[in-house]
Amino acid sequence: MRVLMVSDVYFPRVNGVSTSIQTFRQELAALGVVVDLVAPAYPDEVDEPGLIRIPSRYLAFDPEDRMMRRSLLRRLLPKLCKKGYQLVHIQTPFVAHYAGLEIAQALGVPAVTTYHTFFEEYLHHYARILPASWTRAVARRISRGQCNATDGVVAPSVAMRDALHRYGVTAPITVIPTGIPLERFQGGDGLAFRRAHNIGEHQEVALFVGRVAHEKNIGLLLQVAERVRQVRPNFVLLIAGEGPALTSLQAQAQQLGLGESVRFIGYLDRKTALIDCYRAADVFVFGSVTETQGLVLLEAMATGLPVVAVAAMGTRDILLPERGCLCAKNEAADFAGKVIEVLIKADLRHRLATEAQIYAQSWSAPTTAERMADFYQHTVLTTVLNGARLNPA
Repeated sequence: MRVLMVSDVYFPRVNGVSTSIQTFRQELAALGVVVDLVAPAYPDEVDEPGLIRIPSRYLAFDPEDRMMRRSLLRRLLPKLCKKGYQLVHIQTPFVAHYAGLEIAQALGVPAVTTYHTFFEEYLHHYARILPASWTRAVARRISRGQCNATDGVVAPSVAMRDALHRYGVTAPITVIPTGIPLERFQGGDGLAFRRAHNIGEHQEVALFVGRVAHEKNIGLLLQVAERVRQVRPNFVLLIAGEGPALTSLQAQAQQLGLGESVRFIGYLDRKTALIDCYRAADVFVFGSVTETQGLVLLEAMATGLPVVAVAAMGTRDILLPERGCLCAKNEAADFAGKVIEVLIKADLRHRLATEAQIYAQSWSAPTTAERMADFYQHTVLTTVLNGARLNPA
């Protein structure tokens, strides 16, 4: 089977969508599903087999991202028509969505989409001058229209599927989380990472990994750090990532008087430094309430790192069994109490670490890739039986 993915983001742009695309492409290839990818061109990009880069424009309001040139995408159509694609998989709702529908129509094949981002709770962070009720309504309306323009939707979690149903999405929705390639999270040198970042061997370290953005609720983690430090003076919070909220969060940390107790350490190489960083930490902390899945929780668990996080939206699928983690409320006192409990109680920390590694095995990438391959085959078969695309663009 041959599939064309279309996305507005991909590495070197680091985020959950890029990670999901890379993971599925690699695992599907092992199942005999060839997945080519159309994505923006970036400075310092790295090419991969089957990756088609489209010249893109710089976005002044979001310097991490690029916007593909739609006219150049259209020029690809004659070439793409010769590839024998059986399905187009749209990964993002911007240029890629409309280009993906156009490509699928030209090829006469079904188009599906993955709903990666909970835009209802995302958009108002970037349009603060508008009422949140208005931005949420707009996000729901756009999401409903885009999903219903496709032949099928992949939701990374049950909560996201249920939200899309509430929006009025009538296209078939299948829940398929992104798995994690467990072999990538073996090894790592925590002591070397601590030495490189001037962190004492006996200091207690909490870690957040992710985009430094308003919707990630990192401000809560800074409040947590302030409370934890009162009980554990040598406590350090590491924030690994970059993003548009960095300046405001640095200012908040300064206002809270956190000093060296909070370190903003930027993006880390996923194959080396990030694994070392996971190994250097004592507990992983995550406050976001807008995730459609929360892959980074599984990454942390795969390295044997206990997790304290808010079980909201997509993270509930991972957290609610409470294996390898403690679920905290979305407020500083309760969250800090859970972190302190993990740090103080060595037996609890050891039990959670063991549980986390075992639990992560059930989210392996090969398993979820098999589900995606079945979803592709079912969608194509349904289209053939109906004699045409289910929802022509």
